Formats: sequence, structure tokens, C-alpha cells
Amino acid sequence: MSDTLIIVDNKADWEPYCPSENVITFEEYLNRNYPVSASNDKDKNLRIRVINLCRNNRYLSEGYYCSLLAEARGHSVIPSIRTLNDLGQKALYRLELNATPALLTKKPPPKGAENSLQVISFFGTTVEPEYSELGRKLFELFPCPILEITLAFETEWHVDSVKIRSHKILDDANETAFANALNDFSGKVWRKKRSQKQFRYDLAILIDPDEKLPPSDKSALKKFIAAGKSLGIDCELITQKDYLRLPEYDGLFIRTTTSINHFSYRFAKRAELEGLVVIDDPTSILRCTNKIYLADLFGANKVPSPRAELLVKDKSGQVENLEETFGYPIVLKIPDGSFSLGVEKAKDRQELEAVLERLFQKSTLLLAQEYLYTEFDWRIGILNNKPIYACRYYMVRNHWQIYLHGEKKTASGNFDTLPTFEAPKAVLDAALKATKPIGNGFYGVDVKEKDGKGYVIEVNDNPSIDSGIEDKYLGDELYKQIMAEFLSRMEARRNGKQ
Repeated sequence: MSDTLIIVDNKADWEPYCPSENVITFEEYLNRNYPVSASNDKDKNLRIRVINLCRNNRYLSEGYYCSLLAEARGHSVIPSIRTLNDLGQKALYRLELNATPALLTKKPPPKGAENSLQVISFFGTTVEPEYSELGRKLFELFPCPILEITLAFETEWHVDSVKIRSHKILDDANETAFANALNDFSGKVWRKKRSQKQFRYDLAILIDPDEKLPPSDKSALKKFIAAGKSLGIDCELITQKDYLRLPEYDGLFIRTTTSINHFSYRFAKRAELEGLVVIDDPTSILRCTNKIYLADLFGANKVPSPRAELLVKDKSGQVENLEETFGYPIVLKIPDGSFSLGVEKAKDRQELEAVLERLFQKSTLLLAQEYLYTEFDWRIGILNNKPIYACRYYMVRNHWQIYLHGEKKTASGNFDTLPTFEAPKAVLDAALKATKPIGNGFYGVDVKEKDGKGYVIEVNDNPSIDSGIEDKYLGDELYKQIMAEFLSRMEARRNGKQ
């Protein structure tokens, strides 16, 4: 649970807004004169979140010391000292603005002589809809209640400067926009009290409602929530827009497909920095979402896997070398594909050249892999270096993969779910050997079984858990095992053992 404190210089600064006992002065915060709930030291479950609205945030000012003290007291504060320091020097924050021009490419050149303009962002929201994505992006980079963004036009629009502004400079219209943004960002100030039943821990489950092939379906998500509640964990589904609410929670469970250039990685990284228990942790995402990294890792750690070869765009002699090394058919993969996307098979020279030309448009490096035919792939679920479920995913009829992506829909093969002790020892051993150098998180290891041996194809950092499939054998117990691991880690962290 978290409680929110809004820090102002003077109570009169808050007169235009809704009264709240959570609004206190810097002097009261300095003297630890908090509201009753936030000052209850006996409630170890409570975390304090501070919104610093002091007028002056310059170095060694009251606003600066407010953020500094908040961090010293273990409170989650916005803006942080790092943000204050970064925005205090243009040379520092310019380094963070490399990605922002892409957000302004559709904005037309100015019609008159005016080649600059200002945009105000309130907790990442803007009054003008055309700047909403820019505001959100800059808020993720520099979390501040109010940012003044100056845009300049040379050959194209770009962000010229970013400054912290006080809510005291706002006119009536902007005061309303600020109040609405604050209310959306931190409804805790006006939120109704929670029900009498309190939970020991809060867990955020990150999802993408628009994802076509999510790692968990709606029924499975409900079972995770129920399993968590049975263990004293209050689970809440969150989405991309809840990025800055992460400090409210004790843990983060990612249930959307991960990649490095996806919001899921930013969530994992931020949650880890905030001290949350995170599955998938950012290190596991880094290591699992790139097939080239995994192939190299398997070779270095002697993990049994199909022969693999790294391919470089425009390098001569690769086709001949592949033919000599592997023969046909050959499997080719882009580094960051998932659910069989970006994975193709070539049965002769003509197909190989066509596939290489197509995939090299997506990546400068590709992975070629020996083709091993099997009727099904094993999927072994590994949690904290222990197998918790075993599935056999069968290939789509008349196809060589477990998924077949069409223009309108995606087909998948049948499945069997077994107790882990019924899976071949060679398959379990290969799966465990593959995950040890990656970490102690939650992984789904794809293994092909051939001639009594297990060959690891890849390791997935956020494996599918769908109702009626992976839980077919264990039922609700599978969800409880995963939630119990969160509980164990959150208790260890609270007791200083992590």
C-alpha cells in the first residue's frame, strides 16, 4: 500500500484546489509532521509517495531539499534528485532527447516567422492532443508535475529546452488541466478508502489490452488474481499508462510480450530501480529476447541445442557455407521474433536467398539453425530453477511450426500437459541447464526431443500461461506456485534478505 503526500511552500498555494489532509508544507515535511496514516511507523506495509510542488527546485533550494530528504527517508518522490540535476543542466538532458524528433515529424513547418512554441505538460498529459505522445515520452524521461517544453524549428521541429515550472504560474484554464492530471496521476488523495480487508502486499500485473497473442488470457489473469488474494497479495491489472504508479506496489508481474524496444522493458527496469520484485526482470528480458545472444550463451555453457550459425548482412559466401554446414532444409530467424514470427524455413537455394533477402530487411544479423524434425516441441516451465509444468505443443497440421500466422488469424497445433515427472529426464536436464546462466526468474524452455536427447531451441522470459493449457494438469495450483514465489521474494526483500 502507498500513501501520497503533496508538498507545497505555503498552504495558501493550494487554495484553488480541492482541500486534502495529504497536502502539507515543506516545513511540516521537514519536521516529519505527516498526516496520521503516513506517520504510522508501525504499518510496515505502507509506502509514502511524495509529489514535490515547491516553487523553487534549484540546487540547495527548499524544493531541492524536499526531494533530497524524501529519497533519504525512503520515500518515492517526483521529481527525483536525478531529474532535478538533469534538468538543471541543458547539456545533461540534451543527451536524453535523441528519440524525441521522431515524435514531431508529422508537425508541419510554421506558417509565419514564428519558429518556436511552448507546450505545457501536466504529469505527462498535454491540453493539445497532438503533443500527447511527446508529453508522455518526456514525462517518462523526466518525471515532473509540470514541464514547460520549448519546441524550435530549423529544418524540422525539435525539443529545444525542458524546464520545471510551478503550479503558481498557471492561469484558470491550466489550473483545471493540472488538477485533472494530478487527480488521474494520484487518485489516492481523493480516492475512497479501501475495503476493510487489507492485504500484506500489492502486486501489479502488466498487460496490453490490445495484444493479439498475450502470454495469459483473461481467464488465466483472473486465476492469478484469485491465487494472489488467497496468499494475502492484492493483484491489480495495469497498462502502459500506469508507468509512474509503479512505486505503489511491492512487485511487478509482466504478462505482455516483452522486447527491448517495448514498454514492458521500461516497466521492468523502472520497477527494479524502485526495489520491486520483478518477473520478468530486465536482465532476463535482455538475455531471452535475442536469439543470437541465446545461441552464443548455449555454446559457451555447453547447453545441448541445434547447430547454429550467425549471419551478417551483405557478407559474401554465407549461402555456400550454410549449404555445406547444414544442408537443407535450414531454419532462419530474426533475433527478436516471438510466437514463431520472424522464423522461416528454406528447402533449397532459391528459397534460402529469398528468405535471407526478406529477413535482412528487418535485421543486420540473423541466426541460421539446423532443422530438427519432431512432431511436437516440449515446453518446460522453470521457476526459480525448478520445473513446474511440462507441455507438448504439436505442430500445426501440414506445417512445421506450432503456430501458422495467416492474414486474418493465427492457427496453432494441439497440446498435451503432463506432470513434470513424466517428461523425459534429458528434456528436463536440458531445460534446467539452459536457464541457469540466465537467472532465477520464470522461463518457458522450448526443447526438441530426438533419439533420446533434448535440444534447446530457445528460452522465453515470459512464457504463456493460458487457462486450460499450461494449467491442465496442476489447475489452480500452478497459479498459487507462481504467486507463492512472489510472496517469498517480497517477504525476503521486506526483511532485508534480498
